[in-house]
Amino acid sequence: MNEPFRFVTALTAVYDADGGVRGEVSYVWGKLTRRAHCSLCDITHSPWHRKREWDTFVHSVGVPVAVVHRNEQASEVAAASVPLPSVVAHTADGVVVRLLGPPELDLLAGSVSRFAASLQHALDVRQLTLSSTASQR
Repeated sequence: MNEPFRFVTALTAVYDADGGVRGEVSYVWGKLTRRAHCSLCDITHSPWHRKREWDTFVHSVGVPVAVVHRNEQASEVAAASVPLPSVVAHTADGVVVRLLGPPELDLLAGSVSRFAASLQHALDVRQLTLSSTASQR
């Protein structure tokens, strides 16, 4: 017997980098010296700015998508997001579920389209569905 799908009301993606001016400068310096790497950053940003393809994806998801730095994440997200970077789902029943972590994100090689497919696969495996797509199941 199949279990019913649980509804996802929001997604949070957490960078493996600190926010703020100091955090951003530290990450850029670490990236230039090859001492810092965040595969989620590679998915959401080109070397100079946020990718348009990422913005298009976020607008198409149908639920809010928050992208935060490790020092900006809420405690319930932090509990589910280790190790970083990661992507978690917030379910309608208040549970935070880890969907993607470093191994999965590294394999995507900065591709937004591959991220979208990997995210959908992770949702399917966990029998989660985005609230906006619930009627399509």
